[in-house]
Amino acid sequence: MAKIKPFKAVRPTRDKVSLVAARSYQSYTQDEREARLDYNPFSFLHIVNPGYKYHKEISGKERYGLVRNRYLEFKEDGIFVQDETPCFYIYRIVNREQRVFTGIVAAASTEDYKNNVIKRHEDTIEYREYIFKEYLKTVGFNAEPVLLTYPDSTVIEAILQSYTKTRSEFEFTTTYRDTHYLWLVNNEADIKAIQQEFDRMNAIYIADGHHRSASSFLLGEDSKGNTENESYHSFMSYLIPESELRISEFNRLIKDLNGLSKEQFLLKLDQVYRIENRGCELYKPSKKHHFSMYLDGEFYSLYLRKTHYKFTDSLSKLDTHILYITILNPILGITDLRNDDRIDYGYDKHNVIEMKNRIDSGEFSVGFGLVPVNVDEMKRIADEGLTMPPKSTYIEPKLRSGVTIYEF
Repeated sequence: MAKIKPFKAVRPTRDKVSLVAARSYQSYTQDEREARLDYNPFSFLHIVNPGYKYHKEISGKERYGLVRNRYLEFKEDGIFVQDETPCFYIYRIVNREQRVFTGIVAAASTEDYKNNVIKRHEDTIEYREYIFKEYLKTVGFNAEPVLLTYPDSTVIEAILQSYTKTRSEFEFTTTYRDTHYLWLVNNEADIKAIQQEFDRMNAIYIADGHHRSASSFLLGEDSKGNTENESYHSFMSYLIPESELRISEFNRLIKDLNGLSKEQFLLKLDQVYRIENRGCELYKPSKKHHFSMYLDGEFYSLYLRKTHYKFTDSLSKLDTHILYITILNPILGITDLRNDDRIDYGYDKHNVIEMKNRIDSGEFSVGFGLVPVNVDEMKRIADEGLTMPPKSTYIEPKLRSGVTIYEF
């Protein structure tokens, strides 16, 4: 039974929200960040990069305290205002391809995370969990919700539709041509109906934000016994139905053939795959256990020889795992998918072109394309207590930081 709660969000005022909202800090190039920091005094980037006003890079705990200061300054200047009553927030994104994502921003339970009601499919890195926990404890707020997905519900869908037919609290379009909308759900009957529907769900799943949820759980554990502030036992989440989750693949690019010639490499591949040369035209795989490969100016299709590979559980059937077990590790010598500098990853609809260009330039030697993981695969991995290899899924939607803030 999944427990979600309304909360009093801290939000930008209607006239400032388009200026405040920011992508994740890492997604900007240095030039992009500096342009926004130079010319937009309301950008949320000023909060997460508090040393910019002093033209100084500041890190560690000193930075955390300054982030807290910048956040309080935004509140003091009236850029941020906190809602007076707890609400759910209906958040809709319509991207430039006219794909629509509509979900609920709410406070999810750290106990549900602990008890595996909120299920995860990725490993986390322990030191990153603790670093972000200390960050949350110092700054006193969270501005990036964890993306959770739930089974489609006609009850919740009806409530969302009733609100999205009305005028939104705000509406703004980004330079990426995505339009964002927000509605407040403060009607007690609607709040209760949404909570009851989630209460009937045996599990909900983390789609994106495994480190954020793990850090929030650790913060809640640190705060056990603190009955005066229950906010430490929840974390901000954005819950969308499974049918609206969009999962794209990450291609793999490898810098060298691990000392093998092209011919030696192809012979080793032939032991596990049926190989067909597709020539120089762009080529993508079309089904599970089928990969594309770009090598030396030509595309190949690789079909797994199932007589040479055994399926034992959901992880063994996952294409990113199959690629690692059959090629990346034993043939190309990649042991650490997360940290080996011989491997890189690419995503988005121009993935294949980007992969080809980077190999043709000599930056990489070989690239592999995959079919995207689907929601059912992701859920089965989580249900069996397994974890996917790094960069198995690129998941949308991606929310902007600073639009709704969960304050401890």
